[in-house]
Formats: sequence, structure tokens, C-alpha cells
Amino acid sequence: MSEHLTGPVAAEITSRLTEALGPTHLQVIDDSEKHRGHAGHDERGESHFTVEIESPRFVGMSRVERQRAVNSALAELLVERVHALAIKARAPGE
Repeated sequence: MSEHLTGPVAAEITSRLTEALGPTHLQVIDDSEKHRGHAGHDERGESHFTVEIESPRFVGMSRVERQRAVNSALAELLVERVHALAIKARAPGE
């Protein structure tokens, strides 16, 4: 499993997704600097992320179901700390 950690929010995203979805590949990318000065930018950083995740649990799930599973695992963070989340979710072999 691959990780690209930049701070405590990225670490928490990684922890929650690992526990909830058992990924075979996970990359958490902090895109916050690309959004400096835009709505939702948090001066503390770690407000915008891209998550690339591969999990056997996604087999048979639609794209929307996969995104809902990721959002569910991160629900509290999405309300409290994360302004934007791009999700690239796939099952093994896709």
C-alpha cells in the first residue's frame, strides 16, 4: 500500500480508509496549496485532497457506491476539516 502523507489530516484519512475499506492501494494527496486564496482554503492547510484507493470491497459496486463508501468512512472529517475531496476508487484488476 502506498501512502503520501503530508500532515495529521492526511494521516487520519489514511487510517480511517484503511480500517473501513482494507485497501490494497491507497494514496492520499494534499492538494491544498493549489487552492490558496479560493473558497474553502484553510490557512492551517490540509483542506483539499485527492484519494486514490483500490479495494476488494469495491468489487460489484458502482462508482457512486464506491464514493459513498469513502465519504462514509470520512464523514466527520468532511464536516469538520476537509473542504474538498476528489475520489478515484477502483477494485483490483480495474
